[in-house]
Amino acid sequence: MFNSYEEALTWIHSRLALGIKPGLKRMEWMMKKLGHPERKFKSIHVAGTNGKGSTVTYLRSMLEAAGQTVGTFTSPYIESFNERISVNGEPISNEEILRLANLIYPYVMELDETPLGGPTEFEVVNSMMFQYFGEGHADVVIVEVGLGGLVDSTNVVTPIVSVITTIGYDHMHILGNSLAEIAYQKAGIIKAGVPVVTGKIPSEALTVIEKIAIEQDSPQSQFGKEFFVSKWQTLPTWGEQFTFEDDYICLRQAQISMLGEHQVENAAVALEALRIYSHETGLAVGHEQMLRGLKRAFWPGRMEKINEQPLIVMDGAHNEPAVIRLVETLKRDFPDQDVYVLFAALKDKSVDTMMAHLQTIQNMHLMVTTFDYPRAATGEELADQVVGPVEIVENWQTGLVKSINEMDSSDVLLITGSLYFISEVRHYFKSEENN
Repeated sequence: MFNSYEEALTWIHSRLALGIKPGLKRMEWMMKKLGHPERKFKSIHVAGTNGKGSTVTYLRSMLEAAGQTVGTFTSPYIESFNERISVNGEPISNEEILRLANLIYPYVMELDETPLGGPTEFEVVNSMMFQYFGEGHADVVIVEVGLGGLVDSTNVVTPIVSVITTIGYDHMHILGNSLAEIAYQKAGIIKAGVPVVTGKIPSEALTVIEKIAIEQDSPQSQFGKEFFVSKWQTLPTWGEQFTFEDDYICLRQAQISMLGEHQVENAAVALEALRIYSHETGLAVGHEQMLRGLKRAFWPGRMEKINEQPLIVMDGAHNEPAVIRLVETLKRDFPDQDVYVLFAALKDKSVDTMMAHLQTIQNMHLMVTTFDYPRAATGEELADQVVGPVEIVENWQTGLVKSINEMDSSDVLLITGSLYFISEVRHYFKSEENN
């Protein structure tokens, strides 16, 4: 057992050594031992290649505006480990982490000795989350899938509504090498009779999702079919404005503070999921509450402006689909500026294709670097996968200073790549602000 938060956290992180172990048997065993806490609260389950975190945030913010106490389970964390389990956007306390770790520790030790094998770090944190919210700390819990869906350890939950934001190429060594295979894994969260909302998804993947939804008798709402976005425009003050419409509501001049067409799509998915959730549960949510919630929603590290002069933006474009949407946003909103890019990634990412998309930006100055994480690629490893001019900097702090010194007042500095990288840089900036 543990006497301090630090001891508990060290133990939790020690489970990383078990790697990724897809499958639900260990979680089902753990939920039974804990008295099935996953059945004791209302939930919304969110899967997808990209857009999960933003969609969770839009949903949370709108539900809060409607007077709900909203739990969230997200990963990875950006500022602190505790934020993975949050209530109304506030991470649970160190004392709660310690209590929950001590509560499930005996079961983890018991599971270690079974033929199922020991639970991974993600399964341990997942079990802590289900236990916490099963105790009644929230009116509704928005659960973000960790990886895939079908055999992701969050998939022991049966939600009020399921959400699949996007389908793209990522984690192919686990999820499959085609969009259809990846979609099959993501669509594994669809439960019998539970409505499912899908975002802007390629037809090859959508066909798979539609088939599974029909098999599960799950009503499906598709972006561009059952719900729509129109009158989209980028605001001069940073953010987007649009009109949302489905067969039941028309929400005009909705505004979000996150930049990019993909964020408009994420917000639309969240609106449709909220509309279905409120219908299924009888929760009254007014248009004004939706508008207020959307406008207040903020998710760190997603086209986040962290400095005005010079303009510095952070975006966790950690895979090829995310980089494609990032490039679209940069070309639309900064067509004439020089863009300085400071990039770092994990070793298992398709850096060559990510770089190929980034290098379609005119007047781009590319720097590659590394950061403090076991799976982080070195600057040299990244540079080897780049075709064209690239500069290697030994550490990102050096690259940051060098870029700022070279920039003109109209230029943009983009810090992008791994979400773990964004977390480290953002922590630095926040520390500087506090000091």
